Amino acid sequence: MTPAIETDRTQSESGTARSTLLRVRAAVALTGIIAVLSVVTGIVNIGSTGVSGPLAPFVPEAAARTAGFTGAMTGFLMSLSVYGLYRGYRVAWYSSVLLLPVTGVQGLAQSSVLSFPLVALSALAIPILLLNRRYFGRSVDLSVTQLASLAAVLAVQAYGTVGTYALRDEFNEVETALDAFYFTLVTASTVGYGDLTASSQVGRLFSMSVLLTGVASFGVALGTLLGPLIEAHLATALGNMTDKQLDLLENHYVVTGYGDLTEPILENLEGCEAVVVVEDPDDAKGLRDRGHEVVTADPSDEDPLRRLHIDRARGLIVATNNDAEDAMVILTARELNPGLRIVAAATDRENVRKLKRAGADAVLSPAVLGGHLLVESVFGDDDPERVVDTLLGEGPSGQ
Repeated sequence: MTPAIETDRTQSESGTARSTLLRVRAAVALTGIIAVLSVVTGIVNIGSTGVSGPLAPFVPEAAARTAGFTGAMTGFLMSLSVYGLYRGYRVAWYSSVLLLPVTGVQGLAQSSVLSFPLVALSALAIPILLLNRRYFGRSVDLSVTQLASLAAVLAVQAYGTVGTYALRDEFNEVETALDAFYFTLVTASTVGYGDLTASSQVGRLFSMSVLLTGVASFGVALGTLLGPLIEAHLATALGNMTDKQLDLLENHYVVTGYGDLTEPILENLEGCEAVVVVEDPDDAKGLRDRGHEVVTADPSDEDPLRRLHIDRARGLIVATNNDAEDAMVILTARELNPGLRIVAAATDRENVRKLKRAGADAVLSPAVLGGHLLVESVFGDDDPERVVDTLLGEGPSGQ
């Protein structure tokens, strides 16, 4: 393939990728505008005393007002879908496709001048989302505990609604299934307006059961769903990996300490799974900001190395600016994983043998290595690999 053809192909692929990105961004932005319009038009029409627009003769006032507050709720749900679309979640695409017709119908039911742009944009957004379906393929990774907590919340609502409706004679003002659902929701959420109350001992006992199970399920759900999000945000801010990320580590590299060699090491490990263990939170945050996986801990302690699954690691690179600390790291890691490949960098050339005795498979002194390379280059030997092999004892002199 000639350079000209290769250049044209590259430019064509770049143009296609740019066009795709613009389409996806347009779909997300349009959905966001619809969410805002749905909330605004819903709020405006909640308190309206009349129906306007060309469809006014066909829309009852009660239907328009009901569509107003439900439209605001739909808009808030759409806002969550927009966030999911921005992150590329498939479930957000499904929810958006389901909610867009709802916003359009609610706009028609509200039948006001303000609602017609909402109807038009909803109709426009549906085919745009359908055409870009394959670009929203990210799955939501919910644990069994999170799914169970969500199921518990739904089960409590079903239990309370069915039970309240079945025992409606034991309650004041409970006549329909909607009344039963309303009573369950305000009771389980501890709001308790007091407009619907139990009129007998049986009703009170049932109300207490709904209250206790509702509070428990809501509390568990908030903890399991919001806890990992808070943990992830704190981990990002402090430069730490989450426990879930640590559990997935396998066949990875561990780099301990932060020094002059850390950045070059990580650059050469690009494409490999590598984790850095540093003690200074500022160093950890800086590394995290540059896209590296980091754990803030003392690398010479046994506990952080266990959390990093050093027993499943592919190799350990010890490169702090403190040879004594490096020796402790090597000793601890060697005890936890006798077969681990450990390479260390000695700050002082006198400590090379000490670090080898501590258990390192190979020890390099950057100062010695640099000096050898400079001298060999002056003598006309430009093969750095041969010099490195000689220093490691793997060359002819080390055999």
